[in-house]
Amino acid sequence: MRIFEVWAAKEKQMENKFCVHEAEVLPQSFPSHDYIELLNQSSGCVAGCRTGILIYRQTEFLQGGVHDDQEGFFVLEGTGRAKVGNSEFAISPGCSFIAPAGQYHYICRDKDSIPIKLFFFHASTVLPEEIK
Repeated sequence: MRIFEVWAAKEKQMENKFCVHEAEVLPQSFPSHDYIELLNQSSGCVAGCRTGILIYRQTEFLQGGVHDDQEGFFVLEGTGRAKVGNSEFAISPGCSFIAPAGQYHYICRDKDSIPIKLFFFHASTVLPEEIK
């Protein structure tokens, strides 16, 4: 096999590894929300990075999350509220917010809203040596 063919085959393999479409992933459904993990270690993420979609049907703060890493959110659809630590605020499409490591966070939709759909990402709070 020539070098170009090897490179082309490797590039095709990487495309499949690094690119995931939401429609390719089965959601994990819970009574109050759905969880769709898109990118994780198997798709090339490192240092705890992972991303996905959350869809909340609940209209009250029910289950909360707390993690050793930070979690960021971007609202895609619907309106609602988020609570991070002791801070509570309205969220709507286009809003972005972060839950720092160790901070409980909650999300719910407004009663008159469609389910709230968010993109989420987890990222390490540890800086690589070259950035410190």
